[in-house]
Amino acid sequence: MSIATNYQEELNGLRSAIAEVFIGQPELVEGSLCALLAGGHVLIEGVPGLGKTLLVRSLGQLLGCDFSRIQFTPDLMPSDITGSHIYNLKEQKFQFMRGPVFTNLLLADEINRSPAKTHSALLEIMQETQVTIDNRTYPIEKPFFVMATQNPVESEGTYNLPEAALDRFLLKLMIYYPAEAEELDILRLHSTGDGSERIKEIKSVLSKKAILEIGQQVDQITVSEGVLHYINKLVRVTRSHQDIYLGCSPRAGLALMKTARARALLENRDFVIPDDIKALTPAAFRHRIVLTPEAEVEGRQIDDVIQAVIAEVPVPDR
Repeated sequence: MSIATNYQEELNGLRSAIAEVFIGQPELVEGSLCALLAGGHVLIEGVPGLGKTLLVRSLGQLLGCDFSRIQFTPDLMPSDITGSHIYNLKEQKFQFMRGPVFTNLLLADEINRSPAKTHSALLEIMQETQVTIDNRTYPIEKPFFVMATQNPVESEGTYNLPEAALDRFLLKLMIYYPAEAEELDILRLHSTGDGSERIKEIKSVLSKKAILEIGQQVDQITVSEGVLHYINKLVRVTRSHQDIYLGCSPRAGLALMKTARARALLENRDFVIPDDIKALTPAAFRHRIVLTPEAEVEGRQIDDVIQAVIAEVPVPDR
């Protein structure tokens, strides 16, 4: 039995079950699953009301995982995320009260609404998978997956994440308005309720243990020498492109390789092909690139520049 087929039935069931609750946005769903299986986190950009919370809650139910949501606000403090020590009068001692970050799937809604001190605390937890308070360390149970969102429309009262912080996210995904037919299906789906009861009825198709085992299998997916050179050239071209002021770091190449392996496994393959790389390059690069002032003045979009980079690099045979 190949690596890719060990959990293929469950993975197919997972994708089918998501499609029954969360309509449309195939790139968002695929990118989220790739990041989850690759052990990384995603940043989603899109206007409110497009179903980000629904997606994470559905994933939590299908994966048999705990779900928490943090609404980031200007007055949110790091302790509101991590938790803090509270004095217990009955037992005459301090006890650690865990914050919402102690979960498996975390939705960090509008992360750029809080000051740097707060969202940097979350970024540290994402990297270390643990919370350190008063010289004591509290591990967070794995799997631990963060889906952070930011609103591209509003700028008042927001704090832009610096490039170094953005680089910590494995992928940056976009969520768009649904197509006309998809929006009609959404109305039909919710015509008998708000959808919360439907989520409760969802049965788990995987377990926490299975997710971790699949993650180990992702690391065994074969990446040929030709594909490695392809990834390397894509990353390096961003550093010399005329429209790009700040190109991708080596972490972008690692993110692309990890998620391409996860995509291969989702597609029931035990090897990565160039199409995996091409499909995930925008999500792996768009938050790691800064356009030149001239390109921004001319109205160039980052995704268009990334497509130009992809077109510039020859695709290997295998």
